[in-house]
Amino acid sequence: MTTDFNYTIKRIRFDENYQPADSTRLTTNFANLARGSHRQTNLRNALKMIDNNFNALANWDNPTGDRYRVELEIISVEMKVQSNSEHLGDAFPSIEILKTSILDSKTGQRSEGIVGNNFSSYVRDYDFSVLLLDHNKDQRQFSVPNNFGDLHGKLFQNFVNSATYQQHFHKKPVICLSVSDNKTYQRTENQHPILGVEYEPNEPSLTEQYFQKMGLQVRYFMPPNSVAPFAFYFFGDLLNDYTNLELISTISTMATFQKIYRPEIYNANAVAGQRYQPNLNNPDHSLTQVVYDREERSRLAIEQGKFAQQHFIQPYQTVLEHWAANYAM
Repeated sequence: MTTDFNYTIKRIRFDENYQPADSTRLTTNFANLARGSHRQTNLRNALKMIDNNFNALANWDNPTGDRYRVELEIISVEMKVQSNSEHLGDAFPSIEILKTSILDSKTGQRSEGIVGNNFSSYVRDYDFSVLLLDHNKDQRQFSVPNNFGDLHGKLFQNFVNSATYQQHFHKKPVICLSVSDNKTYQRTENQHPILGVEYEPNEPSLTEQYFQKMGLQVRYFMPPNSVAPFAFYFFGDLLNDYTNLELISTISTMATFQKIYRPEIYNANAVAGQRYQPNLNNPDHSLTQVVYDREERSRLAIEQGKFAQQHFIQPYQTVLEHWAANYAM
C-alpha cells in the first residue's frame, strides 16, 4: 500500500476586516480576536500593537518610529490522503500558520518576513486535548502515551519537505510560543542584538519534546522591550538563517499575541530576572485593550480535538499507522 498526502494552500489577509473561514480552528489566536461585538476594535488594536512593536525594534534610520508596517497572511493548509494513487475522502484542515510581510514606507518596498509564527493544528488538539486527557483520566501520576506526537511530527515534516511548501515559501518556518509555566529558566551571558538575552530551561517541557518530533529545535530569548523570554522553534540556524527584519516581524507579531493571551507573563509589570519562573496567576500585570475569552478557547480545544478524531484519526487509522511506520525522515 502506497500512501501520500496532497496539500493545498489557501491564503487570507489578516487585517481589521478579517472574518474567520469555516475551516479555521476557533481556538486560533487570530480567529479568537475576530469574533464578537468588539471584533473590529480588537483587530485594529492588535495590528497597531504589532506595528508599534516592530518600529520600536527596527529603530535604525527610523527617527519617527513609523517607517514600517507589518502585513499578515493566514496560511491554511488542507490535506488529502492518497492511497495507491486514489484520494480517500474529503480534504482535512491540516494546519494554520501566519506569514509576515514588511512594508517599508521610506523605500516603498515590500519584503517577505517569516512563515510560521503562530501554529495551529487539529491533530495537535487531538493529541493534547483528547488522547493525553483520556490516557491520564484514571491514573494517579501523569504520564505520556507511547509514541505520543509521532504521527503529528511526521505529518508536519512531510508538509515542510513537500514540493507544495517549497513552491510557496523560500525559508523553513519559525514558530514562536509562550514559555512553560511549570519550568524554570536561567539567564545566560549570550545576547543577540534582535532576539535579545538567551535563557535556558531547567528541563525540557512536553511541548518542547512534541515539537522536537516535528523536527524543530528550540531556543529561548527575551527580546529588547520584552519582559519575559519566548520559545523560538526552528530548523537550521535561527541566528544566521534569517535577516534582522525577518526576526523582528516574528517578534513583534507574537509578542503582541502573547501580551493579549498571556498578560500575566508577557504584560507583567516586572521584567524576568536571572532565574525566571513564569506564573499564570501573577496578579502584577496589565491588560491590553483587546477582549479575549480564555475559557472558551480551552473548551473549544477539546471539541476540535474530537473533530480531528472523528474526521481524520479514526477513518484513516490503518492507512496512517502504515504510513507513519514506513515514513523515513
